[in-house]
Amino acid sequence: MNTLLAFDFGLRQIGVATGTTMLGTTRSLPILRARDGVPDWQAIARLVEEWQPDLLIVGEPLHMDGSDSDLSARANKFARRLHGRLGLPVEMVDERLSSFEAKQLSKERGHRGDYTNDPVDSLAAELILQTWLSERA
Repeated sequence: MNTLLAFDFGLRQIGVATGTTMLGTTRSLPILRARDGVPDWQAIARLVEEWQPDLLIVGEPLHMDGSDSDLSARANKFARRLHGRLGLPVEMVDERLSSFEAKQLSKERGHRGDYTNDPVDSLAAELILQTWLSERA
């Protein structure tokens, strides 16, 4: 396994990041727009064609106690659809606090906190990917 694509699922936008297992590096990519959780599947297909990932990773939004959140079922459905449409293996990763951490990192980097014009979803996807990599190190 070498190339990975990670997704931070959301109802209006989906963060995306790529990385490699060989080097353990990650980088965020532009967000994808969604309508009530339905992504632009053609845009996702183009990303997969461009990056040729061996594995797709989707963040699983759990409550702090580990129970499912309102978005958990929708994120899992998104993961199943990724697998069904693209035929690639998909793994879920606990994403608790990834959005909070992404906002903190964004502030530290000098962003003003206007997340509608400067979304942190792809940074959250990158953090999800880093979690996956560190769990396998």
